[in-house]
Amino acid sequence: MATWNSRGLRGSTLEDMVNRSNEHYREKKLALIQKIPTPITPIRIDKESRHITLAYFDQKSTVDYIGAVQGYPVCFDAKECRTDNFPLHNIHGHQVAFMEHFEQQGGIAFMLILFSHRDELYYLAFREMIIYWKRGQEGGRKHFKYEELDPKYFLPTNTPVLVPYLEGIKLDLQCRD
Repeated sequence: MATWNSRGLRGSTLEDMVNRSNEHYREKKLALIQKIPTPITPIRIDKESRHITLAYFDQKSTVDYIGAVQGYPVCFDAKECRTDNFPLHNIHGHQVAFMEHFEQQGGIAFMLILFSHRDELYYLAFREMIIYWKRGQEGGRKHFKYEELDPKYFLPTNTPVLVPYLEGIKLDLQCRD
């Protein structure tokens, strides 16, 4: 089976890879994760085809994915980055607030970040993300650097699943104990 960074999948987006991984996990009865559609407001609809031809994205949404993994509620967002600096403006305040409340309710919140120029995928636990977020909100750097990340949370690439985020969740849970 192809890994997430194989030549055959270079044209795929991170979202496509996560969706395939979610399907794999569902088939194996390991997780049930749903993609949350991005809310839009239609402006113009073609009367004949009944297709939306013009719309804008509603500003507030939650996260990209939500569901359950072996009894644990999970929510996460997936982002791609083409440099070693991840800009915090890619994370919105309402998403941070949602993830914080989700964790307060006993859930697991995280981000998946694909460093596409390195072909590396990182599991960013909420507790790590909030440190970078608060630093930026308090006048510090408005990004975090690749070098700041905890090496143990880089996800393996030699697995049967494209985005093996269950490995990150497992480690995240171990670090919570």
